[in-house]
Amino acid sequence: MTPTSTDYFSAVQAAIADALGIDEAEAVPEATLLGQLGAESIDLLDILFRIERATKVKITVADIAALLQGGIPDEEFGDENEVVNDTGLTHLEKVLPQFDRSQLSEPLTAEGVLGLFTVQNLTDLLTERAAAQHAA
Repeated sequence: MTPTSTDYFSAVQAAIADALGIDEAEAVPEATLLGQLGAESIDLLDILFRIERATKVKITVADIAALLQGGIPDEEFGDENEVVNDTGLTHLEKVLPQFDRSQLSEPLTAEGVLGLFTVQNLTDLLTERAAAQHAA
């Protein structure tokens, strides 16, 4: 049986809560990891480690970056000032269902892209990786 997003949400939620010292109820699907939940880069590593320990599915920060950038070279994803351009924004709209470029109040920088990543995005990535691992 192929795992579903529902199967992994509780593991993601628990890993986030444990790593950040927050209540699981705060780790709602639409919450951004680095923004709303206050995770730092080191916390993200801790979260990913806890998820792997609980699910036996490995996800790295590089996997998240690859999802967000989609193999688009840096010079095509953004400009020389590291502002995400139309190509990058179009890709982000494809891989982050919650992302709406019309809601941006200022240009999105390369650094700000990871701040868009939500609990649900992480759950979806985990589910996809688990399904691929299960099929192998």
